[in-house]
Parts: sequence; structure tokens; C-alpha cells
Amino acid sequence: MFNNLPLFLIFFFFFFGLVNGRWQYDEDAVVSVPTIHVDHSGLTTNFKTIQSAIDSIPSNNLRWIRISIKPGVYKEKVTIPGDKQYIYLKGEGTKRQRPIVVWDENQSLLASPTFSSNADNIKVENLHFVNSYNYPPKKSGGAPMKQAVAAMITGDKTAFYRCGFSGVQDTLLDAMGRHYFKHCTIEGAVDFIFGAGQSIYEECRIVVNAGSIGEGTIGYITAQGRSRAQDSNAFVFKNSEVVGNGRALLGRAWRSYARTIFYNSSLSNIVVPQGWDSWSNKDYEHQLTFAEVECYGPGSDTSKRVPWEARLSQEMVKYFTSMDFIDGDQWIRKQPY
Repeated sequence: MFNNLPLFLIFFFFFFGLVNGRWQYDEDAVVSVPTIHVDHSGLTTNFKTIQSAIDSIPSNNLRWIRISIKPGVYKEKVTIPGDKQYIYLKGEGTKRQRPIVVWDENQSLLASPTFSSNADNIKVENLHFVNSYNYPPKKSGGAPMKQAVAAMITGDKTAFYRCGFSGVQDTLLDAMGRHYFKHCTIEGAVDFIFGAGQSIYEECRIVVNAGSIGEGTIGYITAQGRSRAQDSNAFVFKNSEVVGNGRALLGRAWRSYARTIFYNSSLSNIVVPQGWDSWSNKDYEHQLTFAEVECYGPGSDTSKRVPWEARLSQEMVKYFTSMDFIDGDQWIRKQPY
């Protein structure tokens, strides 16, 4: 096939891997990713549910497997067990047509998630996860406020691209591990991004729906759970935006060393002037790292923020906002495309 190509093009083909129609540099070899197809109608594929496709993958899998999901509403609870690594969930269709995974449960943090990802080396793209227990929120006549998780992430080296997470209370449990979110939308009212993940949220849209619950409701965007000084985890929001209705604080401290940073992000006027809350950690405010750096918009005025809001050095800002914080160059570059 290369007989009539110039030498520089032949070199180009071998230097870059053509993976599923997109180019990715791979220093080892051309990566071939087998694909499983899911269609909720059951007309075009062997799998009607996402979970049945995941179940078909052998335990202790060591090679990437892509699960391609047709647009539609999938009313199911989806779990990636800890022994099934290297799964790439890929929703087909545009953002408006992408697959939606919906479940309705509120029993507990661990039991309620619509989507649970417990394995390392997972990639998810173009899917929308919803816990419909009390979503969409209602000012009257709706279900009472309870923990109702749309997604729980406990595995390491997990990335989400162009995904949506919708709920009201405790929407996204970013529990533990190194995670990367890009071009994602996370919606909720109370502690709707919480946990002890070591995570970067880049160019994400954070949507507060506290005003949809009732007048005067104060929401909380984050509840970060770093519990010890030596723990490396933090939530970093980079080049993102905070929008929505009602009023909300940027975060409150779930644990006594909580750490959350908003960097170069647009903050709308829904942000409450004090910005942050130490919650039950009022004696440990000096241990908290809640910071805003180079943010803009009507909610970015820090003149009335809590006096213990952190001031980060340039070195710390550079570290937290770079891919080095999550060792991204070591694992994100190796994901399939």
C-alpha cells in the first residue's frame, strides 16, 4: 500500500498510530482497540444494555476494549468492577443526542450511584449520567432532599470527556484516585462534587440548581474530603465556569484538610460573597486550602471572602494546574482515541 507514497509520508504513518480514525502518538506500537457495540433497541447489536457489555469483558483484562453505545435512554444501573480495567465507554451521537444513563435510587452513598467505576484505567466519553430520584428539582411537590449519586469514581487513572452528571444532592462522588474531567457538565445543588479524588476539571461547566429547589436555598458546589496533611488529593477547576440559579458557595470542608482551587474560571453572580464554609471544621480553618486564582466574572470579587481563604504561591499554582498534579502525561497520553 506504500509503494507510491513519498518517504516522509511513510515515516509519518509509522511514527503515529492511526487509532479508530484519529491520530495518536504511540512510542511503542500501533494500538488496535477491539469494539463492542450496544444498542438499547437491540436491533443492531448483541447487547441491549451497557452492563451486559461490561459483564462480557473478562476479569483482569490487560488490553483496551471499547464499548460503543448508540444514542438513547438506558434505564439501568451501571458498574465497572475493580477487576475490569482498560474499558473505554464511548457514547455515539452529538451532545444533544448522546446516550443518557438513568437510575432512581437514594438509599446510601454506596448503593445509590447510577454509574460506579471501581477499576483503574478507564475512559468515558460523550455519556450523560442522571440520578432521577429528585431530578429535575422542584420547588414544591418534589422528592425530599437525600443523597442520590449520579456517578461514583473510586478507580485510579480515570478520564471523562464531554460527559454530563445530573442530580441535586451529591451528584458526583469523586471518591479517590487520579481523575481528569474535560468539557464536562456537572449539575446539582448541595455538595454535588464531593470526595477525596485527586482531580483536574478543565473547561468544565458547573451548573447550580439550588434556586430550583426553593427560594433562599443556599447550595454548595464542592465538599472536598482531604483528611490528612500528607494526602495529595484536591479538586482543581481550571478554565471552567460556574453558572445556574439560586445562590451557592464554592465549597465547604468535608474533612479537616480539604483542598479546592478555582483557577482562571468564570464565576457568575450566584456565588455567595463569603465563598467558602469550614462546615464542622471551624477549629481547623488554618488547615484548609480553599483558593481562587485569576478568576473573573461578577462572582469573583474576593473582598468579602472568608478571612482564611488560602493564598497560593506561583509555584503551587503552577503545580496544581498542570498535568503533573495527576501525573497525566504518564496515563492520559496512553488512552485510546
